[in-house]
This record gives sequence, C-alpha cells and structure tokens, in this order.
Amino acid sequence: MAQVTPPDIKSRKKDGPKITMLTAYDYSMAAMIDQSGVDIVLVGDSLGMVALGYDSTVPVTMDEMIHHSKAVSRAVKHAMVLGDMPFMSYQVTIEEAVRNAGRFIKEAGCHAVKLEGGVEQSNTIKAIVGAGIPVVGHIGLTPQTATALGGFKVQGKDIESAQKLLEDGKAVAEAGAFAVVIECVPSGIGKAVTESINIPTIGIGAGPHCDGQVLVTNDLLGMFEKFTPKFVKKYADLAPIIKKAFATYVEEVKNGDFPDEEHSFPGGEDLV
Repeated sequence: MAQVTPPDIKSRKKDGPKITMLTAYDYSMAAMIDQSGVDIVLVGDSLGMVALGYDSTVPVTMDEMIHHSKAVSRAVKHAMVLGDMPFMSYQVTIEEAVRNAGRFIKEAGCHAVKLEGGVEQSNTIKAIVGAGIPVVGHIGLTPQTATALGGFKVQGKDIESAQKLLEDGKAVAEAGAFAVVIECVPSGIGKAVTESINIPTIGIGAGPHCDGQVLVTNDLLGMFEKFTPKFVKKYADLAPIIKKAFATYVEEVKNGDFPDEEHSFPGGEDLV
C-alpha cells in the first residue's frame, strides 16, 4: 500500500472514494489506525482534552504537539500524518506561522499541517503553502476560538453565518489548501460548501454530503467519558471493558492469583 499524499487526497474530490481521517496521539494507537487502511491520521490538538487532561484545546503548546506527532509518525507507514497547529502558533505573524508549520514537517515527520480559520487565515495558508508545506483548512466550529463563537455550538444556522461559511470555504481553497475540515454545521451547509469549492471537504458533524469524514478516535472507541458530541457514532464502548480489566488485575494481585505458574519463570530454588 503506497503512502497517501496530498494529490491523492485532492483527487478524491472527483474520483472518490470518500476520505477517512482519525486522530492519534501515540505510537500504539497510530499503528493500529494505520493498519486499518485509514487515509489520514490527524495528530489533533484534541489531545489536550483526551490525552493531557486540559479543559479545552487552548493550552496545548507547539512542543506538546511536536512530541506527540513524532510518536505517531514513527508508527504510520501508509496514511498521511497531519499535524494540527495549536492555538497561537499561527495567529501572531505569518513568519511565525510558517516557521511553526515547518517544525511539524522537519522535526515531527508530518506530511501536512491543519489550521483553523477561513477568510481571516487565507494569507497565512497561502504563505505556508508557498513555503512548500501542504495545508488542510478548518472552518465552521473552530474549537480554539469556540468562546468567541458562543461555545461549542452548531455554526451556520442563519443566513449571515451560512454565507460566511461559504466564503471561508472558498478562501481556504483559493489560498492553496488541498482539503478543508468542516465542523459542526447543518448538513445542508456542509453540502453547499462541498459543492462550491474544488477541494475535498472532510466533515465532523457536517452531514453525509462531505467528501470525507473525521472523528476523534477516543470518541469512536467510547474511551472518553466526559461528554459525547451528537455527531459521534461509537463503534465500540471500550471504557467499561478497560476499567473492568484494571479492576480484575488489582483484585488478582491483592489475592495472590497473579502471577501464577503460567506467567512465572520456573526454577532457581537451588541457586540460593
């Protein structure tokens, strides 16, 4: 299976099949995801909430993202590894944005970067692409600036905001991004944006008409219990299974049932 590239992803707009993307933050999970045949492994800044215990994605730093991206890149052999640029890594100056994007490629082994924002980030996207770094955009609900959007709410529910989403999608495409994530919008808006631009759209809570879909892996597996967004389908419910395994281990160690002969190395009594 050949390495997935930005041109491969862009070609799926016309030729299909639909694009698949999942998040990963460590070597073991990334390897399993890659073996599933997924197209893109996103090292999302969602790691702030599901892996680092922050209340939002805002505190995540560049160094944290690079650290986790390195682990994922070591595991992935076929999928594209997409690094998520964290809050304030690209908003201050375009020069700093290009430098930070370059760290994902040079230090972490990512193949592309993702950043939030539409029209307002178009010049930044253009500069990063101009530096030879492939970019995926992200519009709709942008978690890094969710407070300014009124919280984690569906976007594009009135004419003005729906029109803004169409403008954002076009701006991201014209700036040179090879794909764009659309998060938490009515399915009709997801369809309209998808039909209005020439790059693939990857939906998360944006309906079935997008050119692909992305989910946070911990949500998909039922491992993150704080909350489950409406758009998440749980393909497994692992949290109860994992907690039961831990509790059984604790009980067996306390009772002396583990380790048993099967899990011990025999002999040695005659050496002491």
